[in-house]
Parts: sequence; structure tokens; C-alpha cells
Amino acid sequence: MRAARIEGYVVSVAAARTELANCYCGRDTHIHIASRPNAPPREQVVLETTPRMEAWARSRGWDWSAETLKRELTGRLVSFEGWLLFDSGHAMESENIAPGTPQNWRVTAWEIHPVTKLEVMK
Repeated sequence: MRAARIEGYVVSVAAARTELANCYCGRDTHIHIASRPNAPPREQVVLETTPRMEAWARSRGWDWSAETLKRELTGRLVSFEGWLLFDSGHAMESENIAPGTPQNWRVTAWEIHPVTKLEVMK
């Protein structure tokens, strides 16, 4: 595993569907960032918080729920830290693996997953 840090404008935030990685009992939150607030999907990087990291943040008095992150971060420049993950399940939907493919909805299959720290820059 490798630690990673990235800054970008938050384009969107949404709760993901339940999945096996979380024993179908919790949802990751997807945070899409880019170099500008209105970037199209094929220019966005995907970051994810997990139910465990959301619980950890809550224990420190921070609300990392999808609703709060969406309200507080969308359109803002934010710095994120966490662990680098290659999401092979979405590799063929990313510009770095399948350039120019019409169904691409992300710039890279690399993610920060889970996010372990975030800081609003402006």
C-alpha cells in the first residue's frame, strides 16, 4: 500500500451502493474531484470514504456523511490524504487505460480509497 495526497475541486459527492467490501451493511461515499469545479467526468478522479473511516471521523466530532460532505465540499478546493488503490473493476472506464472510449466516466482507475484526511483549502 502507498499513501497518497491530492488536491482538487470537488465536483460531486454521492453515497455508493452497498457492496461486498463493506459486508453489504454500509456504503462508501464517492467524492469526484478535478482541476476545476465544472470538469467533465472523464477529467475527474474518484476518492472514497468508507463506513469505518466515517465512524472514525464521527468519533472525533467530524461529520463525514455523504450529505454533509456534499453540502460542505462541492465546488471547493480540498486536499485529501489516504491510501492509493487501483480499482481494476473500473479500469476500462477510465481515460488512462482506455483513452477516448465513449463510456469513460473518470480520468484514471487510481483512487484514494479510503480517504483518511481532508482539509478545505478555499
